[in-house]
Amino acid sequence: MKGIHKVVVGTKYLKYEFELRRNLTIIRGDSATGKTTLVDMIRTHMNDGESGPVTLNCDKGCYVVEGNLWKGQLDNIQDSIVFIDEGNEFVKTKDFARAIQQTDNYYVIVTREGLPALPYSVEEVYGIRTSGKYGSLKQSYHSFYRIYPDSTTENIKLEKILTEDSNSGYQFFDAVCAEHQIQCDTANGKSNVFSYLKAHRDEKILVIADGAAFGPEMDRVLQLVQTRKNLALYLPESFEWLILSSGILKDAETTQILQTPSNYIDSKKYFSWERYFTELLTEKTSRTYLNYTKKTLNEAYLNDGTKNAILRQMGKLKID
Repeated sequence: MKGIHKVVVGTKYLKYEFELRRNLTIIRGDSATGKTTLVDMIRTHMNDGESGPVTLNCDKGCYVVEGNLWKGQLDNIQDSIVFIDEGNEFVKTKDFARAIQQTDNYYVIVTREGLPALPYSVEEVYGIRTSGKYGSLKQSYHSFYRIYPDSTTENIKLEKILTEDSNSGYQFFDAVCAEHQIQCDTANGKSNVFSYLKAHRDEKILVIADGAAFGPEMDRVLQLVQTRKNLALYLPESFEWLILSSGILKDAETTQILQTPSNYIDSKKYFSWERYFTELLTEKTSRTYLNYTKKTLNEAYLNDGTKNAILRQMGKLKID
């Protein structure tokens, strides 16, 4: 499935309206915030159809999957939007993660906990805001980097940059840090970022990670950032997205894709957007001097013009 899909569901007493942009959307929040009510409405419409009390408008079929028979239910659903309410423990399992890969559905999962087996984006974690009879989804994580509210990235004198892995992104920032006498380190996996920050509590650190899949770690890492003035987050979709967005390729098709990625990224083929942007960059630079591989950084990306274009894409974040 590709594209942005609008869902409007409601009764004469309550209505929800929201758009889904990716294959994985997470809804969080405390009790009595309307999460289960939303799933109940989808279930009622699924069972009763147009003759029931719930109206549903969407260009895709909407279904609820739940209980011990979830695998069999999923087998019968294609090209649809699947809702899963909290309390279904199977969403935490690697078995579930494997089952939904290479399916052409979008999934909306209600949970109060992180789901480390799923690569969901920090941009697709929502709470539900309700006003009168009209409910809407409100982004909980609505931008690509977070910092303690009383500070900004400009007034943090960085001592270290932490990347989530040791691939080309780390190699790029390690080289940049060496120029500015700043240390660069890797957490060796996104799940290790939190423990690394706790172990280095007195250092001034900028964390750079792939926002496209950092959702499971965001809650606990953000809590640290909000209570410590010496931490900052920068979460682009991925390092490959950062390169593509820098304009160094001067490619019209790439520019168009970046404007509306949802229209190009097939959820059946790409479990996370990071995978798509890696493939796109690899394809666009193949047999050129910018030939890109994820494991080892091409030194052409460290040439001043190319390097500075990538760093400018980071906006007001300064490395100096």
